[in-house]
Amino acid sequence: MTTPTPRPNTPGAARVPLPGQHLPGVAGHGDLADPDKIRTEVRELLAELADRPAGGAPGDESAGTDLARRAHILEQAHEVLVQALATVDKI
Repeated sequence: MTTPTPRPNTPGAARVPLPGQHLPGVAGHGDLADPDKIRTEVRELLAELADRPAGGAPGDESAGTDLARRAHILEQAHEVLVQALATVDKI
């Protein structure tokens, strides 16, 4: 006589954890990367680049300030993507 093997969805049977369930704070899925949220954040940041045309007149002192502002915006967009990848790598 053999012992029956419990089915996966049977009450009391051991359950296989889903990816990322072992991470702290995952119960509410707040730490997981949401692709739509990431796309929205990056689009908003890149939209700031389109607000003003790049460059400026030769000898214009504001051109350096504009370049620094654009670099900062690109760094922010990069950081959003890096954080999303770090979240996915944890899973």
